[in-house]
Amino acid sequence: MIRAAGTFDVKMAPQPLADSQADPLLGRMSLDKQFQGDLAGSSKGEMLAARTAIENSAGYVAIERVDATLGGKKGTFVLQHSGTMTRGAQHLEITIVPDSGTGELAGIAGTMSIRNENGKHFYELIYSLR
Repeated sequence: MIRAAGTFDVKMAPQPLADSQADPLLGRMSLDKQFQGDLAGSSKGEMLAARTAIENSAGYVAIERVDATLGGKKGTFVLQHSGTMTRGAQHLEITIVPDSGTGELAGIAGTMSIRNENGKHFYELIYSLR
């Protein structure tokens, strides 16, 4: 497995839900990221989220398509997010969608972790290329 790390900037914009009468605790956002470091490029995606009546409890899922250079190889791949927060305790899984790699990143597999420190976003990607 190979480790890649760096930072990213993200812009999120609220989007309408398909059901205009949906529960106000549900939300949809567009994602626009710029990656720096070992993974250099951008991604676009969509996120669906649900808050609850309990403060700091929520869940989200997201899909984003990354178009970048990684380890000197150029291509695209898709990340799938699944996150929950239980009264402030966070759990997040981000996985590269199997067989989603294109170009020189065809055959990529792995996982990503992200963290936010004082408003700055960091990523770590653990991956392999077949």
